[in-house]
Amino acid sequence: MTRSIRPDAVLVQAVIAGALSFAHLHDLAAAAGQTGWKAWAYPVSVDLLLVAAWRRLRNDGPSRLAWCWFLIALVASLGANVATAGFLDLEHPPALLRLGVAGWPALAFLGGTLLAHAPNSGSGEGAPVPSPSTAAPASVPSPEPAPAAEPEPVAAAEDVPALPAADPAPAMPVPAALVDHARKVAADHEQRTGARIDTDTLRARLGVPAPMADAIAAQLA
Repeated sequence: MTRSIRPDAVLVQAVIAGALSFAHLHDLAAAAGQTGWKAWAYPVSVDLLLVAAWRRLRNDGPSRLAWCWFLIALVASLGANVATAGFLDLEHPPALLRLGVAGWPALAFLGGTLLAHAPNSGSGEGAPVPSPSTAAPASVPSPEPAPAAEPEPVAAAEDVPALPAADPAPAMPVPAALVDHARKVAADHEQRTGARIDTDTLRARLGVPAPMADAIAAQLA
């Protein structure tokens, strides 16, 4: 069964805006002395850097590195759109514009390299981060209360034998992968907020029950 193709207003608007921005960047590069294929390479470079920075922000969360290069690419794209609207004489472009266009390839190469090879915030290099939904059990059944014992007759003090010390209640077992993930979550929280993560926030971030969150917090202390 064939699917009907319906035009999406948002997609059409994005294509039109991208084409106009692409053309403005090409015209600005051509006016600054970049001819032939080089003038067409400039808008590709600016748009790719903008997409790479936005993808880094979306996948790895906010970071100063991604925001810095996102703003640099946005200023380059927006500046080209404004410059081609008659604010600059493209027949006689200023020397500062020529300098900026000539230096853009090195700047874009530096930004793309940093975005591609900088370590992700809150995750180790090469170590996969386990998903809380798979690493932690779906639910931890609460223990059933023991039946109340019938009171026994009180014996004389001299007849009562000394009772052995009760063993401490065993701690709830926590998977090692979940503890490692919790450490990364706590380190990321402390880096962003400057304060140690509390148990309630840790439980919400990991999606585990309160008893298990207490056990994980005890191991992180």
